[in-house]
Order: sequence, then C-alpha cells, then structure tokens
Amino acid sequence: MLNLDRLRILHAVARHGSVSGAAEGLHVTTSAVSQQMAKLERETGQQLLARNGRGVRLTDAGRLLAEHARRVLSQLELAEAELEAHRGRAVGELLLGAFPTAARGLFPAALAALRADHPQLRPRMREMEPDESVRALVRGDIDLAVVLDWYNRPLSLPGGLAKEPLLDDPADVAMPAGHPRAGARWVELADFADDEWISWPGGEFCHDWLLFTLRGQGIEPRLCHTAGEHHTQLALVGAGLGVAVAPRLGRGPLPEGVAVAPVRRPMKRHVYAVWREDADRRPSIRAAVKALRTAADGVGG
Repeated sequence: MLNLDRLRILHAVARHGSVSGAAEGLHVTTSAVSQQMAKLERETGQQLLARNGRGVRLTDAGRLLAEHARRVLSQLELAEAELEAHRGRAVGELLLGAFPTAARGLFPAALAALRADHPQLRPRMREMEPDESVRALVRGDIDLAVVLDWYNRPLSLPGGLAKEPLLDDPADVAMPAGHPRAGARWVELADFADDEWISWPGGEFCHDWLLFTLRGQGIEPRLCHTAGEHHTQLALVGAGLGVAVAPRLGRGPLPEGVAVAPVRRPMKRHVYAVWREDADRRPSIRAAVKALRTAADGVGG
C-alpha cells in the first residue's frame, strides 16, 4: 500500500524540481524529504530519484509514479470539495493569500463578514506577493489567493485555476507637493521623464511593470529608492525624494507634502480571486469569494 504523505512529497519534488524546493514548499526539512523518498523507494522496490550534478532528477519510474500522485492528490481534493458541498456549509480551515494593499483594503471587511456569517469557518490570511501566492496556490499551500495584474501587463496563470474579478483599482502618480504638476487635473507619464522614481523592490511583479510601462512611453526610468510598502513609498515622496505610482486600494489619507494626480490614459490594476478548479464546489471558497466581492463593492475607485 503506497503511503499518501510520501506520494505528496514525491509530487512536490516533481513540481519543484529539487529536494530543497519540495522541502520549502512543504515547510519541512530537506532531510525529512530525503528520508520519506527513501522509504517510498523501499515501498515500491524501484529507484525514484537519481543524482544529477549537485541535485537530483526523477527516474522514469519516478516520473510515472509522480504523475499518478498528481492524479491521486487532485482526486482527493475533489472528494474533499464534494463532501464539503454535500454538507452544504462553509466549515474548517481556509488559507488565503493576499498582496499587501488587498490585505489592507479588502480583507478586514471580508474576514469580519466570514466570521459573522460562517462561525464554523476558520479563515487564515497570509500577506504574499502575487507570483508567490500563485505558486503557493498551485502547490496546495493555500486555498485561495487575491492577486493583481496591470491593464497593460497580465499576470500569467497556470492551468487548473479558476478566477473571478473583484475590482479595477485606479492608480495615480504621487509627487511632492511642490512639484510643477502638483494640483493638475491630470498628468502624462512624460511629465515625469526627468524625475527620479520610487519603485517596488527589484524582481517584484509591479517593479517589472513600472519599468515596462515607462520604457513603453520612451522614458528610461531613474530609480532612486525601492520599498515594498506603499505607505513607505509615499513617505519618501513627501520628503521630496522622487515620484511614485500610487494605487488607490488601501491607500488611506495622503501624508503631508504629497500630491496625487490621475494619468490621462488611466492606469488600472485588475484585482481578482483565484483558486484551484478542483476546489470549485467547496462552500468555503464560494463564501470567501462572495465576502471579497462585497468588500470590493464597498471600495471607492
């Protein structure tokens, strides 16, 4: 009889391509993964992993069993979803991922509504960047993610995921109050060609989007500071240290010394919920999406 937990570990190794990646995704040590894989090889009587330089690769037998493991785990999730649907109530633990401004702008209201309407449901939120939350969702580390993409740069989603739009989030340009364009009804990105920009950290989806968008306008951006938190970016703007893109979701009152203006060709982020299609029938997923949509409806654009 094959052990389900060890099949889950094999599936993680196949998905991540390494023992260390599987260990990180499963929140266990690399030695634990190696020990469980050794036990699985003894159970099957076949070699499943082979040395490949400093890492490992799946053997033919390993790839065959990993594909069966994927199907077994998918069928198990489907069974769990149908049992929850049959019960007809949102119960148990629900793990949610959200990028920072959605965590601040949507989740307080959504989580409060879930607590009031579904007292047997235990939602747990983790703040995560969109790319990270999509990977966690595919791995099964979380059940639902709230992610974003930009009007001119869609986020690539792997197969097997369902999604539902929540809202479009307009973004303005934030500038020091003494900037020549402060107080304008609208601005062009070209107005800031000579300014220094405050951006998200390198490698993040929004950082890459900013470079892509400015260069598309013929502007080679001069990045002076990076900060992952929008409130930090705005504080730097207020100190006269540059300009920044300022989405409205979760923004709150502007710091002293900061002015904002919309761009004539509007910049918008598309915000949506995503979850695994296998879990589509779970009442807890549907309840979370409904609560998030209600919270999004209450957000002013």
